[in-house]
Amino acid sequence: MVEARLRVIYGDTDQMGVVYHANYFRYFELSRIEYLHSRGGSYRELERDGLMLPIVEATAAYKSPARYEDVLLIRPRVSEVKRVSLAFTYEVFREGGPDTPLCTGRTVHACVNREGKPSRLPDAIVRLLQATP
Repeated sequence: MVEARLRVIYGDTDQMGVVYHANYFRYFELSRIEYLHSRGGSYRELERDGLMLPIVEATAAYKSPARYEDVLLIRPRVSEVKRVSLAFTYEVFREGGPDTPLCTGRTVHACVNREGKPSRLPDAIVRLLQATP
């Protein structure tokens, strides 16, 4: 299982002292990067090959607030791989807290070339995404 870990900084919180809702999407991105690195890949390499994975859909469900200085564990998982798209799901936990997520989410990514045209996911990337770390 891949897990990204981060400590909530003050700038990530809102006036109520909880993590601002949009910051969870940054946390999801961090965990996607860790997911690829854990398998020996990177977004940089993908872009060097002329491909990009823009988000075409994003959702989050907020269950319980995270607060300043909480240590969060973000667990990404590839939930779907198609010819020209893929999806990740996420669970965010508080380190040392109960094993119930504070937030869950999903992002769907299209595979496009430099001109923004849909492009088939290379077999090597599909294998990398589905590999066991």
